[in-house]
Amino acid sequence: MTKDMTTGSPFRCIVSFATPVFLGMLFQQLYNMVDTMIVGKFLGLNALAGVGATGSLYFLVIGSCTGICSGFAIPIAQMFGAKNDKLLKRMAAASAVLCAALALIVTIVTVAACHPMLRLMDTPVNAYGYAYNYILVIFAGIPFTLLYNMVASITRSLGDSKTPVVFLVISSVLNILLDLLFILVIPLGVAGAALATVIAQAVSGIASFFYLIRKFDIIRPAKADWIPTPFIYFRLCAIGFPMGLQYAITAIGTVVIQTAVNSFGEATIAGVTAAQKLYSLISCPLEAIGATMATFAGQNIGAGKLERVKKGLVAGTLSGWALSVVTFVLMYFFGNRLTLLFIDAAETLAIEQAFRYTLICTAGFPLLTCILTFRFTIQGMGFSTFAMLAGVLEMIARCFVGMVLPSRLGYTSICISSPAAWLTADLFLIPAFFLCMRLLKRRFALVEHHATLREATSSK
Repeated sequence: MTKDMTTGSPFRCIVSFATPVFLGMLFQQLYNMVDTMIVGKFLGLNALAGVGATGSLYFLVIGSCTGICSGFAIPIAQMFGAKNDKLLKRMAAASAVLCAALALIVTIVTVAACHPMLRLMDTPVNAYGYAYNYILVIFAGIPFTLLYNMVASITRSLGDSKTPVVFLVISSVLNILLDLLFILVIPLGVAGAALATVIAQAVSGIASFFYLIRKFDIIRPAKADWIPTPFIYFRLCAIGFPMGLQYAITAIGTVVIQTAVNSFGEATIAGVTAAQKLYSLISCPLEAIGATMATFAGQNIGAGKLERVKKGLVAGTLSGWALSVVTFVLMYFFGNRLTLLFIDAAETLAIEQAFRYTLICTAGFPLLTCILTFRFTIQGMGFSTFAMLAGVLEMIARCFVGMVLPSRLGYTSICISSPAAWLTADLFLIPAFFLCMRLLKRRFALVEHHATLREATSSK
């Protein structure tokens, strides 16, 4: 059930691991797209704008929690690579405790703060009620979202990227059926779309949790493993929370951009919403390669194979660049038609703005590739703080372009805000990777030196 990524061709390891991850992300995006398609086609433009107005807020909260779960899994991947089963189980138990506490706190805070956050984002009056009804239900289901992400992150850290896909497929099919039930049969409106998502995530999270406990003996904690150990909790938090903060910082930039988009009116909000849904779908291959690099780097750092980490980074980046070229060509010829999945053909302004946003973003996909491969590799190496700092730079660039330049460039400034942010983060991440390599080489050399001294002392 597990996969050791410390041996064999780095390219083959990355491709074989990333393919199921990609399929899982694809199914996840598909059922998110179904929400948008059904809302846009059957509930109208204002309802679509309401759901779209919550997109950046959703990413801020859910993305941060997902980042924390992914961060908790990195020490587990390192212990798996180091073949330290005892510490691996104790880290898994500590991760479960931390995720449960996080779910309780975040759910209470976000449900209570829905109104203030939507008002702060200057959500249009016509879309406000839809936005509130949708995001309130989504935030109430955060415990289930965290449960699935925790289990999926741990499973992937052990080298198994296939099992999470199975449960996502089940969740996706269930979500589509419930969408149709709660919107077309039982008219619950946008709250029905949100409820369908929460129920689907709950089924997926609970089922995958019990599967993990039953099938993966290597991760199943004993009673003694649940005893709190300060070092383990500190290690998990030192990697997990900076990763979550990095997601939050990036999301703050998207919230600022969403606020700028809201000022252009419902047609622009709907157009950007459709473009972002399409972007989420076409960026799945790159996201999968990035997620793979965290596990690949984590296992190989645990095994002490620094040069293999570098080879894997090169393989992942080149693969992402090739996919970026293919994606841009496809969007250039077919992107305009694909927006019709979300927007009625009569909404010509929204369609034109969605296409422009999509084309400019896909032109920047080589920059996005570097962000994903370098950032996740650095995180897998255990340096989450560097990834967080890159997120700060990305946020600053996105906010500057999206908030300062609209007076000169208008809607185009919204479209170029992401590529500008990616470029800024890359200028920091690439040198940071080589700095991390030097730091780890020194650390490994020091450990080896101490081991040699102990051997020499014991032999005497």
